Amino acid sequence: MSVLQAEDLASIRGERLVFRDLSFRVTDGGALLLVGPNGAGKSTLLRILAGLGRIEAGRLLWRGEDALDDLPAHAARVAYLGHLDAVKLGLSVRENLRTWAGPAAVAEALAAVGLTPLGDLPARLLSAGQRRRLALARLMLRAAPLWLLDEPTLGLDAASVARFGAMLADHRARGGIVVAATHLPLPLPGAEELRLGGA
Repeated sequence: MSVLQAEDLASIRGERLVFRDLSFRVTDGGALLLVGPNGAGKSTLLRILAGLGRIEAGRLLWRGEDALDDLPAHAARVAYLGHLDAVKLGLSVRENLRTWAGPAAVAEALAAVGLTPLGDLPARLLSAGQRRRLALARLMLRAAPLWLLDEPTLGLDAASVARFGAMLADHRARGGIVVAATHLPLPLPGAEELRLGGA
């Protein structure tokens, strides 16, 4: 059975039709890659899937029910990573994660992204790639089955991408779903691909 399903979605930004008649299905443990040129609507679609954007036509379903009928319930099942890392620069690396989980889970998440040695460092001193890894660590601490990722490997080196691949595999092995917009290959074996923009 499909867990996440879109039926004939349409979106308008300003006075421009971004996409229409967009349909797809993702099952437990599945992954969907959103590909296409800049401006094709990948980020717009992710925001719609997160309940942050407006649908002009069509339906978004979660396990057969309208996903957006109850926005607080939908928000609880979504972990969204946009272009911005949402890192609080005045807090330490560890403190940025403590609002989401206890010490043991935070330690596990920091280890998963290779940031354990930097746990007490103020986040403002992190490089762009390290801030992205901190944002990825936050994904692990959310009990959300649906991960929505916008260019998740932006700024990551090869070792960090490999660690991220392990995170994705673990999430999917537990039945989680990943929908990711990307211009670069992602470590998501078996992922379906949805091309936007007709390119």
